[in-house]
Amino acid sequence: MKSERGFTLIEMLVALSVFSLAALALIRLQGYTTRNAAELELRVVAQSVVRNRAVEILTDPRPPALGKSSGEEENGGLSWTWTQEAKLAGEGRFVQVDISAQEKTSGAPASLTILRPTGAVLDAREQY
Repeated sequence: MKSERGFTLIEMLVALSVFSLAALALIRLQGYTTRNAAELELRVVAQSVVRNRAVEILTDPRPPALGKSSGEEENGGLSWTWTQEAKLAGEGRFVQVDISAQEKTSGAPASLTILRPTGAVLDAREQY
């Protein structure tokens, strides 16, 4: 009867297919966001590793030895391998240290370059 209008079967199938496509897109977006959040967390910890190494270099009274060196440390419950390369810069007045760290299993990388005077660490009055 004409007074009893509703949705046809084809209209319902089209509506369900559109809804399922939207739901699948949202599920994929959630997976992508979760994966990126985990990677970002690893990168933040990797930055912490290289910054800690930089603080050790900057606060040591002796400048770092020139050349390459490496080591391992644990941070954030993960094992990290760091490498550093020190070379003279600024006509021998500074030591440039390139530091990088990488998590052993995921390979999350981070890097940082610092400059420090070749002499003793300057006290706070001399730095500013």
